[in-house]
Amino acid sequence: MSDLPRKAVTRTAKLAALPLGFAGRATLGLGKRLGGRPADEVAVELQERTAEQLFKVLGELKGGAMKFGQALSVFESALPEDVASPYRAALTKLQEAAPPMPARTVHRVLAERLGKDWRSLFAEFEDAPAAAASIGQVHRGVWSDGRKVAVKVQYPGAGDALLSDLAQLGRVARLFGPLIPGMDVKPLLAELRARVEEELDYDLEARAQHVHAVEFAGDPDVVVPDVVHQADQVLVTEWMDGVPLSEVISGGSQEMRDRAGQLLSHFLFAGPARTGLLHADPHPGNFRLLTDDGPASGWRLGVLDFGTVDRLPEGLPLPIGTALRLALAGDAEQVHAMLREEGFVKPTIKLDSDAVLDYLRPIIEPAGREEFAFDRAWMRAQAARIADPRSPAHQLGKQLNLPPSYLLIHRVTLSTVGVLCQLGATVRLRAELQEWLPGFDPEGAAESA
Repeated sequence: MSDLPRKAVTRTAKLAALPLGFAGRATLGLGKRLGGRPADEVAVELQERTAEQLFKVLGELKGGAMKFGQALSVFESALPEDVASPYRAALTKLQEAAPPMPARTVHRVLAERLGKDWRSLFAEFEDAPAAAASIGQVHRGVWSDGRKVAVKVQYPGAGDALLSDLAQLGRVARLFGPLIPGMDVKPLLAELRARVEEELDYDLEARAQHVHAVEFAGDPDVVVPDVVHQADQVLVTEWMDGVPLSEVISGGSQEMRDRAGQLLSHFLFAGPARTGLLHADPHPGNFRLLTDDGPASGWRLGVLDFGTVDRLPEGLPLPIGTALRLALAGDAEQVHAMLREEGFVKPTIKLDSDAVLDYLRPIIEPAGREEFAFDRAWMRAQAARIADPRSPAHQLGKQLNLPPSYLLIHRVTLSTVGVLCQLGATVRLRAELQEWLPGFDPEGAAESA
C-alpha cells in the first residue's frame, strides 16, 4: 500500500462488504451446525473470524476506520467474557500498530513539508516506522542538536479518508451494536466527525502538546515530551521510551497495573485543572509507563498524541463535581434538579428523583470509596444493567439527554474507565477527585460558595 487509500469508492467498497461477510459467516455457521458440529464450537469460530475481518479492514484502511476501531477498543472490557476473548486480540492490535507507509512515501511527504534538504535537520532518521496510528505514523530520529525525536508524518489523503470512512461507518453502525452492549455508536461517530479538522491540524496539536509539556515539566507523576519542530502534516517531538499501556494490560504485573491506573486517573482530572485542556484520545497506545529501579510510587506516566483536546479554560465543569458529591451523599432531589438545569433531563421529561439516583449509584461507586478495584466484571455488569431492555436502568437511561458541551467529557471519562477495567487496577480515585475536580470536595465547595 503506497499510502492511505484515497479513492472513496475503494474504501467504501471495503467497508460496505463487512455486512456481507458477516452474513456469509452466519450462513456458513448454520451449515456447519446442520453438519453435526457443536453450536458453541461453531459460535466461537464465527466470532473469531468476524473479529479478524472487522479489525483487519479497520486497521488496513487507517483513517476514520482505524480511529473508530481504536475508540471501540477501550470498551472491550464491557463485552461478555464468552464474546470478549476472540475479539480482545484483534481490538488491542489497533491500539499500537497499523500497516506502514513505504519509505518512499514518507520521504516524499517530508520533502514537500520540510524542504528538499529535510535530511539536514536530522543527525539520524529511521525509515522503518516505530508506530502507526489512524492518520499518521511515527519514525525515530535524532535531531541535528542530538536530541532523540519522534517524527509524526500524516498519511497523504488522510482528511478525505477520515470523512469518507466515518460517513460509511455511520451507514453500517448497527453492525457494531453487539460488540458493546448498551452503547449507541452513532453519537460516537458523530463526535469523531466533529473532531476531524482538529485531528488533521498538527499546528493545533503542537500547541496543545507544548502547553502540557511546559505545565508538567519536572512533574513527579506525568511526563509530556515537548515539541521540537512542526510543519504542515509533520510534527517532531522529543522521543519518549517506556512500556506501552497496551503491554501493561496484556502482561504487566499487578504493581504495574495499579500504578498505571492511578497515574491515568490522576492525569484525567489534573490535566484540565492545570492546563485548561482535556486530552481527549485516551486509548492505551497514547500512554507509556516509565518505570525505573526504584519503588512503583516513583514511576511516571508518559502521555502522547494531543491531536484531540477539549478546551476547558476553567477546568472540568463545576456541576460535574457538585452533582457527584450530592449523589454520593444521597441527595436525590438536588441531583435531579442539577441534571435538569444542565440539560441532562429535558423540560418535557418527567422522572422520579429517587429512580435517577438509583440509576447513578452503581456507576459512581468508585468515587465513593477510598480505593476501588476496577475490573472487567464490574464494567460488564454496568453495561448489562443499562443494555437490558427489561431493567429500570435501561428505561430511565433512554429518557436522559447528553448535552453537546458534555459529550467529549463523557466519552473521555467512559473511555478512561474502560482502560482502568482492562488494567484491572486498584485506584484511589476519590483522592484525585477531591484534589482536582471542582465542586467535589465539600470544604472546597464551601469556600467557593
